[in-house]
Amino acid sequence: MAFSAVNTIWVLLGAALVFFMQAGFAMCEAGFTRAKNTGNILMKNLMDFCIGTPLYWLFGFGIMFGTGTAVFGWIDPFIMREYGSILPQGVPLWAYAIFQTVFCATSATIVSGAMAERTKFSAYCLYSAAISLFIYPVSGHWIWGGGWLSELGFHDFAGSTAVHMVGGVCALIGAKMLGPRIGKYGKDGKPKAILGHNLSIAALGVFILWFCWFGFNGASTVGMDSDELIVSAGLVFFNTNLAAAVATLATMLFTWLRYGKPDVSMTFNAALAGLVGITAGCDAVNPFGAAVIGLCCGLTVVLSVGFFDRIVKIDDPVGAISVHGVCGALGTVLTGFFATGVSTMKGVFYGGGFRFLGVQFLGVAATIGWTAVVITIVFTLIKKTIGLRADAADETMGLDRSEHGLHTAYAGFSIMQDSVYEDAGTAAAPVVTYETETQPRRENARPAGTPVYTRVQIICRPASLENLKTAMNRIGITGMTVTNVMGYGAQKGKPEYYRGTPVEVTLLPKVQVDIVVSKVPVRQVIETAKQVLHTGHIGDGKIFVTDVENVVRVRTGEEGYDALQSD
Repeated sequence: MAFSAVNTIWVLLGAALVFFMQAGFAMCEAGFTRAKNTGNILMKNLMDFCIGTPLYWLFGFGIMFGTGTAVFGWIDPFIMREYGSILPQGVPLWAYAIFQTVFCATSATIVSGAMAERTKFSAYCLYSAAISLFIYPVSGHWIWGGGWLSELGFHDFAGSTAVHMVGGVCALIGAKMLGPRIGKYGKDGKPKAILGHNLSIAALGVFILWFCWFGFNGASTVGMDSDELIVSAGLVFFNTNLAAAVATLATMLFTWLRYGKPDVSMTFNAALAGLVGITAGCDAVNPFGAAVIGLCCGLTVVLSVGFFDRIVKIDDPVGAISVHGVCGALGTVLTGFFATGVSTMKGVFYGGGFRFLGVQFLGVAATIGWTAVVITIVFTLIKKTIGLRADAADETMGLDRSEHGLHTAYAGFSIMQDSVYEDAGTAAAPVVTYETETQPRRENARPAGTPVYTRVQIICRPASLENLKTAMNRIGITGMTVTNVMGYGAQKGKPEYYRGTPVEVTLLPKVQVDIVVSKVPVRQVIETAKQVLHTGHIGDGKIFVTDVENVVRVRTGEEGYDALQSD
């Protein structure tokens, strides 16, 4: 075979971009889950690639691309046999092998998000290995390796079904067998929102994935040495971007109408849903078809997340089942409607009849059946042997500490307590209290002439802090301690929605400002604070006043009035 430099470079560039999707998945999953599990999430996204790479080299590639039968390739440890019949024009074996390896890793990494925050790390390593070793390669052989679905004309250009739906089905079975996270459902069965800890990181992950998807879909042309391939690559890029954008717009508007405000995390999920949906037919549909596919995925992902969360009660922290499983299947089927016949059969809307659509349905159903049965066996074996789920105490503490001995993934940063707790005795919810004056003021009990120091504690909205500091400095207050706290008053917070689930806001972010007063009149401090903080609305804050016995400056040893004065 004469090798083509441009084709080889194109495939290797695509492999590098698809590999970088691991970073995107790691950021998404970490951001949409709680801080106490961040290290565990990052470790899993690293290890599924490192476990899958040698296993795919040992067995997976041969199973997927060997020319054995229409159902199974062949066992070929170390990729030693001849694969000339399946190699793209001008692309050497090892370039194509690494390109397929990173696709395999993508399928495996999808599962970790849906099973996050309660899966044993050892169990994760085992089922990730199973996906890379034989689950993904067998169905991949049917679709891309010359197997029976390929012979029927099944079309999945870059992996809506072969990659994403396989990962989504594994995620669905795994999340169902694991059960929900502690505190996810109340005694009445209603879901409670468990907020992700870092939306900025999740957003970065989505943008990384969107960028890398141009390699995922675009490089699946596996060549750029002809006018036909160049035109196809341009269409693939345009359709990929268009479907993601339309899906994002659809979800933003849908959640805005449904919940009164556009849901941020769900909208980011929609971008991925659109990307997953268009992956099967990005080369086969025109931009109008891509836009419709994106619209359908954007609406479906919202309904699907709500269905699994509230109706089926399967806890999926990042929406992987809906994004990859549901939208992967949807995009593959919709290709049967919108394919224009340029690179595959014509869809229903372009005069192709229903045969191609039937093949698309059959391919989706067969892949679901294979994946669901085998992964159920794998999960059952793991559950019966080493166990699938972490202990309740370990889950409550966080998998960073229990599984990896990592105290926190954010050393040097303050981490807020979880907003959802279990009532079954596995974890005690921290009690947030404000210091109140329960004893009578002791001024009359002091000996005559003893100076009085007063602590003024102000609880207010975070947005009011700067104005309060400025006002305090203006009246001569030069020292204060500021603490970010959580609490609530009589209003109990304002109801909001997170991923379509009502958030029970029992703890609201507040700022606690502590000032010890000696020279400035206490009443002046109080009146100044009242003037700055007052809006007339619930949540303006509280002011607590208590006596202080003494004040000691550690550096100089000064006490009392002198310790409160600036140098």
